[in-house]
Amino acid sequence: MGKAILDSSAVLALLNDEPGAEQIWPLVGDAVMSAVNAAEVQGKLVKIGIAPAAAWEAVLGSVQDVIAFDTGQAELTGSLLPGTISLGLSLGDRACIALAMTLKLPVYTADRAWGQLKPGIPVHVIR
Repeated sequence: MGKAILDSSAVLALLNDEPGAEQIWPLVGDAVMSAVNAAEVQGKLVKIGIAPAAAWEAVLGSVQDVIAFDTGQAELTGSLLPGTISLGLSLGDRACIALAMTLKLPVYTADRAWGQLKPGIPVHVIR
């Protein structure tokens, strides 16, 4: 299983060659992401006109694996709401953090609000 978890914002930074992408490139092939976040990235790519199949391939080319969202992650995701609502974290954000906590892996994001979190795993804010 991977060495790190990538949030949607980290994968989008990589795919769009945005600031912080240089921190994600070394993780390509060694990182995983939640199926929730994979759907989020694909949706954002489709929204800008990329064909759904090509968008999905871009997601898959960015990570070692996409991890199914299971009932344990769902429960943990829901339990994270009280500690994250004031930071404006979305369901996808919480799903990503839940996966990182479940797998006990560091997580990478471009969302600066995550820098205020103390989820018990390393959180790397890439910009």
